[in-house]
Amino acid sequence: MNNWFHDQASGLRLMQKTSRVQVISVTGGKGGVGKTNITLNMASAMAAMGKKVMVLDADLGLANVDVLLGIRVTRNLSHVLRGECSLDEVLVEGPQGMMIIPATSGNQSMTELTPLEHVSLIRAFSEMQTPIDILLVDTAAGISDMVLSFSRAAQEVMVIVCDEPTSITDAYALIKILSRDYGVFRFKIVANMVRSQREGQELFAKLTRVTDRFLDAALELVACVPFDGNLRLAVRRQTLVVNQYPQSPSAMAIKALANKALSWPAPERAGGHLQFFIENLLNPPVAQSNVWSK
Repeated sequence: MNNWFHDQASGLRLMQKTSRVQVISVTGGKGGVGKTNITLNMASAMAAMGKKVMVLDADLGLANVDVLLGIRVTRNLSHVLRGECSLDEVLVEGPQGMMIIPATSGNQSMTELTPLEHVSLIRAFSEMQTPIDILLVDTAAGISDMVLSFSRAAQEVMVIVCDEPTSITDAYALIKILSRDYGVFRFKIVANMVRSQREGQELFAKLTRVTDRFLDAALELVACVPFDGNLRLAVRRQTLVVNQYPQSPSAMAIKALANKALSWPAPERAGGHLQFFIENLLNPPVAQSNVWSK
């Protein structure tokens, strides 16, 4: 299997270089910290800035991206894995023209893919024709193999943390595994649902006091997103706060985060055991179709 991965990576390195794609994994260790909300609002804000943004709902068994947006989905990643359609064919359009790769909900088999299904999923990405600038990966909660795989494959790992003991503990556990066992050393931290900038900085300090002592990892606080009733109202209306209430505190913070993320440099090459998946995004083939022009 390792040779198969190596051969695919070598083949993709021969492809003509056209543009680089920034791949950001949005994770958090535990559920309920606001990962999906941050992901979708960031994506919408980036798309409004003229970027071609794609969101991968990587919670493969409990998908909720389409639910949060009120989008009707007829096909998802399970159809791709069964060979019924290509990845390009399951894409749905979201706010501001961003593209979404929907997962499936209530399908336990999708939460633990076989090695062959892993290969099929990665091959689907290597064959994707839709051009993109940014891929945001909304991972599942926890520290499953799928969460770790997607985080290892990304160039940036953004960890969403709330000022709750379980959120801090679970975020630490995720960072510990990725840094100790998989060589991921840089983490972007978002303090979510905080009452003030100072509270967000204190939350970050709680986390770094432990990571600095026990781990070889570099953490950077990239945003403090305030607790905001407008965001909750937007969720109930199945809209995004950056679009529905663009001047609200949370919207302003997320738009600033999106703008900052666009300045993060894409590396020259990818690493990790999903190397050829990311190398294809860094050095994509010439697109055969362009859904963005529709």
